[in-house]
Amino acid sequence: MSTPSNTTTDTANHAFEGTRELAHQALDQAAGTVRELKREARPAFEALASKAQDTLRRGIDAASQTGAQAQESVQRYADATGKYIAQQPVKSVLIAAGAGALLAGLLMALRKRG
Repeated sequence: MSTPSNTTTDTANHAFEGTRELAHQALDQAAGTVRELKREARPAFEALASKAQDTLRRGIDAASQTGAQAQESVQRYADATGKYIAQQPVKSVLIAAGAGALLAGLLMALRKRG
């Protein structure tokens, strides 16, 4: 025959074991849910990363193309300027001198104001 103290201890131990088993089952279920969520989310993250890479690649291509176009424009202006100077050397020197004098005047005026 068991004493009331032993019965209480047995009941408490049984309750503890039952609670521990439920906790283990809950943790296992939560871990399974997390694994499933990771499995389901992976394709979405991979698609997002792929879209980001494509967008970045298009941006780099566009910047490269714009840089090449700017370089071509500068080259055309340099060629046109060289041609003009070769065709009109005196006029070119006078224009350059006038622009230099104007710039010097602006700089002197700014220094006097400051």
